[in-house]
Amino acid sequence: MKTLMFCLILTTTMAQNKMIFDFDNDAGLKQWVIENDVVMGGVSQSKIQLNNSGNAVFSGEVSLENNGGFAQVKHVTEINDVQSYAYVTLKVKGKPSTYQFRIKKNKAEEVHSYVQEFEVTSEWQTIQLKLSSFYPRYRGRSLNLPNFGGDSIEEVAILIGNKKKEEFQLEIDKIYLSK
Repeated sequence: MKTLMFCLILTTTMAQNKMIFDFDNDAGLKQWVIENDVVMGGVSQSKIQLNNSGNAVFSGEVSLENNGGFAQVKHVTEINDVQSYAYVTLKVKGKPSTYQFRIKKNKAEEVHSYVQEFEVTSEWQTIQLKLSSFYPRYRGRSLNLPNFGGDSIEEVAILIGNKKKEEFQLEIDKIYLSK
């Protein structure tokens, strides 16, 4: 009876979530694209790879040379019915630093992203970012537009750009929407 109750609770909890990405194999990892400050002349370097635990590791070095200063990894997706959820939830750990989680609701019509910062520690943590608190930014500047309110997400990204030279390593187990 106790096992049945646990399974029922676990199933109910998982049904309330919508997976954005679960890093479980190299094939899925190839859907993520690196975009560093080299697009603007910078020299920051990063990579994303799968570790022995089956988690993604986004790592590299942010450089301020040549007006650089960021590293990013992004994934194009088609997530609908977003308004049924309250949070983007990440299970992460890594070298302590500040990262940005970025979403785009319409890649074709919007150049800006909706952004929220999060702090990473060396211990596993589950971070919940409230969808309605994602604010619009473009090229490092906040925009005078409303916060995220869309019903779809067409792109997600993780960016590090703290206006300093730094080595970084972020281990990601999964990313999902939760209520």
